[in-house]
Amino acid sequence: ARSALEEAMRRVGTIATVHEALSQTIDEIVDFDVVFGRTLRLAVDVAASESRVRMVREGSYGKLAATEATALAVVLTELVSNAVEHGLAGGDGTVTVTANREGRDLTVTVSDDGVGIDLTAKPTGTGLGMQIVRTMVAGELRGSISWQQTEGGGTTVTIQARLGYAPPSDGEREQF
Repeated sequence: ARSALEEAMRRVGTIATVHEALSQTIDEIVDFDVVFGRTLRLAVDVAASESRVRMVREGSYGKLAATEATALAVVLTELVSNAVEHGLAGGDGTVTVTANREGRDLTVTVSDDGVGIDLTAKPTGTGLGMQIVRTMVAGELRGSISWQQTEGGGTTVTIQARLGYAPPSDGEREQF
């Protein structure tokens, strides 16, 4: 029961962090790099408990529509928490989150240097967390998700998303 409550608190905390960032602007657009920094720390703190986890962030998400920012924050929090809890199996290690954004196309990877996944088992899991992740990636982020073993140990989860908001290029107007 305690574990379920902590998981629910983490999810609510993630959504609250995104909404806090949104309340500071009159736009429906949020700088996800700022939001995700706070969200990431929350996810690691809740999941790590006794272990030492090194977090590495690479790349930039840029600005996202509010609904996409909320969905992406929940998805990444769940994936980072799973990497810490299951991938690192309660031990020390590194989790790396990398973002690559080109216009509306966003690729995000979450990698750990832990025990790796069993490719003969269903890596997407059947728990509530992974159901939420799959639903949000396919729905709100209009994308796909895949799991792979990382060479040398560990797991890499890759999200390919097609965002509804594209930041303006030089001389262009915002696009939705």
